[in-house]
Amino acid sequence: MEFWVNEIFNAISYAGLLFLLGGGMTLIFGAMKIVNIAHGTLFLVGGYVGYVVWRYTGNFFFGLLGASVVVGVIGMILERFLLRELSGQLLRQMLMTMGSKDAIAKLALAVLDPGDLAVAPVPGYPTYNIGHVFAGAVTCQVPLRKENRFLIDFDAIPLEVRRQAKLLWLNYPNNPTTAVAPMEFFQRAVAFGRENDILIASDAAYTENTYDGYQAPSILQVDGAEEVAVELFSMSKAFCMTGWRIGCMVGNASAVAALNAVKENIDNGSLRAIQFAAATALNQAERLIPPINEVYRRRRDLVIDALNANGWSLEKTKATIYVWAPVPERYEGDSGAFVADLLEKTGVMVTPGRGYGRWGEGYFRISLTYPDEVLAEAMGRIVEMKL
Repeated sequence: MEFWVNEIFNAISYAGLLFLLGGGMTLIFGAMKIVNIAHGTLFLVGGYVGYVVWRYTGNFFFGLLGASVVVGVIGMILERFLLRELSGQLLRQMLMTMGSKDAIAKLALAVLDPGDLAVAPVPGYPTYNIGHVFAGAVTCQVPLRKENRFLIDFDAIPLEVRRQAKLLWLNYPNNPTTAVAPMEFFQRAVAFGRENDILIASDAAYTENTYDGYQAPSILQVDGAEEVAVELFSMSKAFCMTGWRIGCMVGNASAVAALNAVKENIDNGSLRAIQFAAATALNQAERLIPPINEVYRRRRDLVIDALNANGWSLEKTKATIYVWAPVPERYEGDSGAFVADLLEKTGVMVTPGRGYGRWGEGYFRISLTYPDEVLAEAMGRIVEMKL
């Protein structure tokens, strides 16, 4: 018994010495990646082999070399098979797209059959419903109400809709309401998708356009989300690459494969130069995004401060590149009448809330993508109208 205790102790001691002295040599044998993943186990195995070689040859450096060879060979085997398999699994859960709008419409074609039911929030991005129409599916609209912070009320979705629906769209930070969702909301969304066998599609186009220290959560941060959800991201808003047409979808492998099948037969993907540009932008995100958001934050303050000084009572939005505001009382909730009157009297055009569905009525949206001086001029004209 004492013999084996000494053997194990000496082997572990040698492994520690190997870690200090021989780690660099294992890199020569191709274990660079695997050392970062499982170097402890590999060095322990290699250390014991090296100890045996050292003990029975009497040459310390032969032992070191033997251990390095063992670790290197094991590292190459694991890298060749294990890491390749892990990489394959990851690739099956992600897909480059020609922007999120393109992917939204094509995802409906990929996962819906004629007559299927899909759920879309209202007010919301019109392309959700448009994709359903192109697929021959039916849309169940669920309201986003101010009293619920413009969040989907999952408990209010009828049981028959839950039973039939195959797809449900989320969009937070939200266009057009600018609402944001806490992690608890996404946890509830994942649970809802799992309970009802519904694919949850999270449109995350505005997750990087955030202000005042706010960070938008991702649905894929929820444990097991990849089993029932996908997330769509666009380079357009975060990196001012509107029109470049590039983004991605990540998550459920079956949904990714279905979208890929549609894309392979409809589009040819984005120009490689645009792909390289997107990769460069992502690699420099921490440097590029803050100054972009500072511009939007400044414009947000300009618009909301002007409105609040003239009868509105709006909170500073935490995210997106819009301001969502109720129409003045004298228009009795008619966003179309307000927008038409504003355009005729001031030459300023804003988007009527009814354009985002029936529950968008009573509101209007201002985009912060215009230069500061244009927004300042527009707000001045709106104020002069004395609404």
